[in-house]
Amino acid sequence: MLKTVALASDHGGYALKESLCEHLLFKNIRYIDLGTNSEEAVDYPDFAHSISKSLKKREVEFGVLICGTGIGISIAANRYKHIRAALVHDTSTAKLSRQHNDANVIVFGGRLVNFNIAKDSLDIFLRTDFDGGRHQKRLDKLS
Repeated sequence: MLKTVALASDHGGYALKESLCEHLLFKNIRYIDLGTNSEEAVDYPDFAHSISKSLKKREVEFGVLICGTGIGISIAANRYKHIRAALVHDTSTAKLSRQHNDANVIVFGGRLVNFNIAKDSLDIFLRTDFDGGRHQKRLDKLS
């Protein structure tokens, strides 16, 4: 089954989101762009909510969220029971967020992470499976 990815950002992550959409298009990966559509100021919790709805309805398998630092939108996303959003800064944290935490949303700081790191991290995130085993016990405790 092909994976579908939803992307959303506030104004601080808009430029990086647009670049990642182009990257997914180039790699022939299906995606949904949930906004924002400009650098005009918006509220990041609204976009975390959009990703949450898309995941809950099973319209997508994974989400990408971006705000200026990634911190605020991570906090907003992790308020939803079915979201495990991981703020990543490199390919190692992207891979481990899937292997150990079964993250279903990858989060970037649009003003902190450059496009090449973000695209490589997203690629690894999408192709890495959850290890399960001892990590499942820990995830169960979060529920």
